[in-house]
Amino acid sequence: MSDEIAWYDAHAETLADRYEAVSPARLHGWLADLLPSRPAAVLDVGAGSGRDAEWLAYKGHEVVAVEPSSRLRTMARELHNHPRIQWISDSLPGLERTFRSGLAFDVILVSAVWMHVAPSDRARAFRKLITLLKPGGVLAITLRHGPAEAGRSFHPVSAAEIKRLARDHGAFVERETTADDLLGRREIRWDQLAIRLPDDGTGALPLLRHFILNDDKSSTYKLGLLRVLCRIANSAGGLASLSDDEHVEIPMGLVALTWIQLYKPLLAANLPQNPRNHHGGEQLGFAKEAFGRLTDWSQHDLRVGLRFSGDGGRALHRALKDAASTIRRMPAHYMTYPNASEPVLPVETGTAQRYPGAVRLDEPCLASFGTMRVPIHLWRAAQRFAVWIEPAIVAEWKRMTRSYAEKQGRRLDETRLSAAMTWADPVRDVSTAREQAKRLLAAQPLYCVWSGKRLSARQLDIDHCLPWAVWPCGDLWNLLPTRRTINQQEKKNLLPSDQMLRAAHDRIVGWWHDAYRADPSHPLAERFMLEAAVSLPGILATETDLADCYAALELQRLRLSQNQQAPEWSDAEYL
Repeated sequence: MSDEIAWYDAHAETLADRYEAVSPARLHGWLADLLPSRPAAVLDVGAGSGRDAEWLAYKGHEVVAVEPSSRLRTMARELHNHPRIQWISDSLPGLERTFRSGLAFDVILVSAVWMHVAPSDRARAFRKLITLLKPGGVLAITLRHGPAEAGRSFHPVSAAEIKRLARDHGAFVERETTADDLLGRREIRWDQLAIRLPDDGTGALPLLRHFILNDDKSSTYKLGLLRVLCRIANSAGGLASLSDDEHVEIPMGLVALTWIQLYKPLLAANLPQNPRNHHGGEQLGFAKEAFGRLTDWSQHDLRVGLRFSGDGGRALHRALKDAASTIRRMPAHYMTYPNASEPVLPVETGTAQRYPGAVRLDEPCLASFGTMRVPIHLWRAAQRFAVWIEPAIVAEWKRMTRSYAEKQGRRLDETRLSAAMTWADPVRDVSTAREQAKRLLAAQPLYCVWSGKRLSARQLDIDHCLPWAVWPCGDLWNLLPTRRTINQQEKKNLLPSDQMLRAAHDRIVGWWHDAYRADPSHPLAERFMLEAAVSLPGILATETDLADCYAALELQRLRLSQNQQAPEWSDAEYL
């Protein structure tokens, strides 16, 4: 970077003339509607001649202009001596002086700078930028593609890299465009990306980012607990209950179970989880003898609703107790509000003591291990923004794991690390629903839930009502009989619109009754309600009212539509 700064100092006059020849309003027109309408704090990194800083200042914003070239800074002050511009000598990847200012920004502009940052420094540089950005703020980056002038060298850049870094840091790309060079250089083109740092207005996301990126960590436990929270909020929120207007309660058995599911593949791959942990469960409080006896069980064997007895049930019961105890004593105890000692996720111990002879992973059993209180704004954020929060957790977890391995003199296989950190979604299995549909076809008419037309064995297909591509869920309530052409050629991976779902109400509820609930004593009847209680909002496993299940399905459809902006399917022919 020092060589680049010297080059800019030597060519400052020529560069300033070049910069000033381009209208900032035209250059940044792609960004104009994303800028705050009210006066805001803006950071211009690599401000050059001050052209963009003055444009932003005249819009009423307070601008901190960062430029490492002393000659360019001097010229910029002469050309654009605006009172709302403050100049700092600083540069990426560290931005040390900017950080010491204590400022945070609504907008950060990084225009024609990223090609100067070495690839090995880019993760650090992006982390710095995101940390300086206020919740809800915009980071605007422009990427130059094309040859450099004589005497200069640029590092390759790509929009894909920026999008990956955004995802790893809990942000998302709100806008991506391309543009020709406004100076008429045909060999040069530009990518323009606006990255938004989500904010729900409650302070939840800044607090989560604090735990992920800034909070002191002596192990991966805090990240583990945050990822557990995201996993439960995304796929098992039905087991959370409101304890008061400000908190929800989650059964500690569910927290411990999800914890075990997360850590099993990591320990099997001998990935260190603290500086002292070299192999397996070594130096990990929850990975005791009982945890080791779960080796032969996959994540899908440890699902809510399943029953375990004998020595296997005893081992699982003990492992859940060990995990719940470790979580209560370690991450839940030490994850406190900034500058305070109050735990953010307090835990109350449960009544589970001796092994009861069998373990049924239902709500009473999971609650017997205690409860965790989650502030309602954190819970809502985990439900709405897990798609951005979880990748940031995983990226930081990987970084810490590499750091521990390096301190231990170990070299990690990146493929193995990524595989172990990937959450294994449920297996896509519709065999039970298909068998029930065939059974009904042999005894009575069966109708496509979407078209209302009678089905034959040749036409029958099983559709995920809430599509697998949007929300991987193979629960019985989500598997519906339909015509093969509708499932594979029309609906495909689309979310049914609210009108489509309402039009199919009677057929969906009728299918649920005939396939699973007609005989309340059948094992599938209990499984149907247990699965609904875990994954649909507001359903209790003891309830039998399918109308409540349908209402919960509508709420879950709305949640996916709003939170993930999932594309919808509607066909007037079937309404």
